[in-house]
Amino acid sequence: MKEEEIRPKKIFDEYLRLTELDAQIYFGLDVRMEEIPCPSCLRVASEAFVKQGFSYKECPACHTLFVSPRPESSAFSKYYQESASANYWATTFYKETAEARREMLWVPKALMVFEYVQKYGDVNAKLFDIGGGYGIFAEEYQKLSNADVFVIEPGPALAEVCRQKGLGVVENFLEEIDSNVFDQNAKTFVSFELFEHLHDPEFFLACLNKLMKKDDLFIFTTLSSIGIDIRVLWDKSKSVSPPHHLNFLNPKSVAALLKRVGFTPLEISTPGKLDIDIIQNSKEDIEDNFWKAFVDYADADQKRNLQQAISDSGFSSHMVIVCKK
Repeated sequence: MKEEEIRPKKIFDEYLRLTELDAQIYFGLDVRMEEIPCPSCLRVASEAFVKQGFSYKECPACHTLFVSPRPESSAFSKYYQESASANYWATTFYKETAEARREMLWVPKALMVFEYVQKYGDVNAKLFDIGGGYGIFAEEYQKLSNADVFVIEPGPALAEVCRQKGLGVVENFLEEIDSNVFDQNAKTFVSFELFEHLHDPEFFLACLNKLMKKDDLFIFTTLSSIGIDIRVLWDKSKSVSPPHHLNFLNPKSVAALLKRVGFTPLEISTPGKLDIDIIQNSKEDIEDNFWKAFVDYADADQKRNLQQAISDSGFSSHMVIVCKK
């Protein structure tokens, strides 16, 4: 897999351009800001860098990277509902990359989740995709499982797309769902690339925990703060993209947060495949001498072997977490 195949540079760069403009519009001086401690261990953190007006801090204990001070949640709600970049992501970006992402991302993710459910959960449990977007994962999961599949999607346009596909839809933010919406049968919840966007990760997990019964599964993916491409590129990393990406936990810190909120971590891995390719594609932003030489010197086999070692050792920026209540 190559980054260009799932994030075409021209389209992704336009999205980032719109994001930078929107950040000035929706998160200006009139927005209330709040200092927060480390989302994982609640320690006071020190400033790592400032990007597009957002201050990122790094916890000295667990190396979680996060935005603080953080704009009030209402500013994010308005941003996601009205901004040009959010609209571009939901329309142009999704439409242009839907089928490539289906084959390269969603088909493997559906198989991954199905295997985890077979291993740890109930294969007949209803599955809820939090922030399910266009419902592509839900479509692919239905091909593997006889379980009922639903999408939790607050965006009216995306929710309607899922309804037109015949998917069950809960049109709301997870944090605002009443527990009476769900029955007492076994459930599996999933979310993909959502956790880094959350205004309050602990509150999100606490709300989810209330919707779950004992032994229900939660399987999710997010970005790791110790992922090698993020560490090498740091503030130049396109993954560090405010106001979207606010939280970068890592295998150790996400496990600590889950335990504190009442979850039991079952497996945490970093099976990413793009770290080296991302570094290669951003070589003009590399400052470290080793990586400057590596991207020019290493051949395809060396890059592939190092990517595998990065993933196996827990240092890819793509992180998968399996936990239960």
